Amino acid sequence: MTWDKDGGDIVGINWGSSNFRAFLIGADGAVRDSVEQPRGIAGLERAQMQAMVAELAARWPHAARAYASGMIGSNIGWSDAGYVDCPTTLAQLAAHLHAVRLGDVPVAIVPGLACRRAVDDAPDIMRGEETELLGLIASGRVPASGLVALPGTHSKWVRLREGAVVEFMTAMSGEIFDRLTAAGLLASVVDGPAVEGSAFHAGLKAGHDSGLGLGTLLFGARARVIRQDLPRQDGASYLRGLLIGAELADVRRLWPEALEGNVPLVGAAPVCALYGAAVAALGGHAAQIHSHDAVTRGFAALHAHAVAA
Repeated sequence: MTWDKDGGDIVGINWGSSNFRAFLIGADGAVRDSVEQPRGIAGLERAQMQAMVAELAARWPHAARAYASGMIGSNIGWSDAGYVDCPTTLAQLAAHLHAVRLGDVPVAIVPGLACRRAVDDAPDIMRGEETELLGLIASGRVPASGLVALPGTHSKWVRLREGAVVEFMTAMSGEIFDRLTAAGLLASVVDGPAVEGSAFHAGLKAGHDSGLGLGTLLFGARARVIRQDLPRQDGASYLRGLLIGAELADVRRLWPEALEGNVPLVGAAPVCALYGAAVAALGGHAAQIHSHDAVTRGFAALHAHAVAA
């Protein structure tokens, strides 16, 4: 088994810290088969990584090539694929694929992206989202120029220009919400999921308009519940609104015109719905784009550039 032929189906592996997703992708870009397991890089030894890829090779023996994106290419993964500096196009990313072998199987790991924002001269990085994002650009599902948001655990706000990723901002709002509501002081003042409603919008306004730091605002959420200004069942909604509001305030500080156009929101439907409601409440416009096939489109587009080079 070599997995290094020039034609036929390809394998795309999206391997993050917590989850493993692999796809058999046809020459027409269609997904012919897939595997998904909660076996992320963070919990595996190198021998286990090799074994998982060997299982894919046995399952899909006629695949031509294999590509992988995500934390598999990080300093805690199989091999550090590094970062490509922005502005970056799909062709430039394909030119920097990191060729490795996982056991007997050759795999091309997609590097991450790095930028230094023009407004604040701060560095930022992404790993994994670049494949999804550039797949959406190549397929025409997001505009070649403008702002695109990928809400999630670590939300990305990305500026595009003529099909190139120019710069981006990352906010840890999702992770902060998950951790604060799972353990610690604020976990005691939440009961139930975060949903759009009056509490969410009150938190959104406070996070966006108050000018106070999150450290102050977050403890204030506890005080609201303790002093019975906020029902405990609304605690999660208020906290989610608070974090998204602060995130959108940062977006506007970096790019004041950010919400003037239509902002594509790429990600899971429930979190995109909250972000869409937040953008609308602040006078902007947003459209949800389902991301289930974005990463496979990215692998297909990278493969097309790789074999043409």
